[in-house]
Amino acid sequence: MDLLEVGKIVNTHGLRGEVKVVPWTDYPEQFEDIEYAYVKTKDDYERLTLSGVKYQKGNIIVRFKEITDINDAEKYKNRVLYAERDMLGELPDGVYYIADLIGLTVVTDDGREIGKISDVINTGASDIYEVKREGMKDLLIPVTDETVLDVDIDGGSVTVHLIDGLEDL
Repeated sequence: MDLLEVGKIVNTHGLRGEVKVVPWTDYPEQFEDIEYAYVKTKDDYERLTLSGVKYQKGNIIVRFKEITDINDAEKYKNRVLYAERDMLGELPDGVYYIADLIGLTVVTDDGREIGKISDVINTGASDIYEVKREGMKDLLIPVTDETVLDVDIDGGSVTVHLIDGLEDL
């Protein structure tokens, strides 16, 4: 089962077991396509069936069939939600799951290998690739058309153009 993190339950909502979720996706509408989500338990994952989705100020309110009142909902606060990759559908061109980017080798447009993507930071305005470099400080690369020239998930690499001064950071 190929699971991706899709959000986090941050609070209860109302008395009937609904929960407030902060979506970790650029397309919160994807929750409408998810039949069930998972939360981590001590040894495995617990499957929760989605039975309703509403939108509220940048968050979503989700109803799960298995959570019937506020006391049940309390137990799920601060838990990460996972969904099966094949339920999430196709992403638009040029949009990638963070899980697919982590570990890709970063290569400059002149052929130098500079490290591997260790994290993707979302600043609101744009993403930033955090690149682990051996024996050096991590490099932060803004994800813009000017700096990121090609992403090859299957080939395991990202080609970048480092603007002046960026590599010295």
